[in-house]
Amino acid sequence: MGLIDFVKSAGESLLEKVKGGGAEGEAITKAVTQHGISVDGLKVEVDGDVAKVTGKAATQAEREKAILVAGNTAGIAKVEDAVEVAASEPASTYYEVKKGDSLSKIAKAHYGDAMKYPQIFEANKPMLKDPDKIYPGQVLRLPPL
Repeated sequence: MGLIDFVKSAGESLLEKVKGGGAEGEAITKAVTQHGISVDGLKVEVDGDVAKVTGKAATQAEREKAILVAGNTAGIAKVEDAVEVAASEPASTYYEVKKGDSLSKIAKAHYGDAMKYPQIFEANKPMLKDPDKIYPGQVLRLPPL
């Protein structure tokens, strides 16, 4: 738990049409649930470029995916992670995609084996729909193997 950094100018443009009155948080909350991520009592509050995410997730993976949806929203620079997890599990590492990266390159650097890229792809579904479509500034979760 704590603050996680993201690239403010990268990500999905959920906040362009909504401003103030809690609508930003509602837009991000809706995006989390549309991705099929389940967090009981999910609430996202946006203050400037910081999103605070609260609720209770059944797994570490669900918690981390909710954080990624919030952080990979254009206009959000930091996510305050206040999501509880029902079962304690090892946390993933967060990785910011750089120009020239591919999932296999990231897998080689972090796991020592480029062929472990499917684990990264699976860990970031449904936000990633194609293993070849990642972009600089996007933050991915790299689960422990």
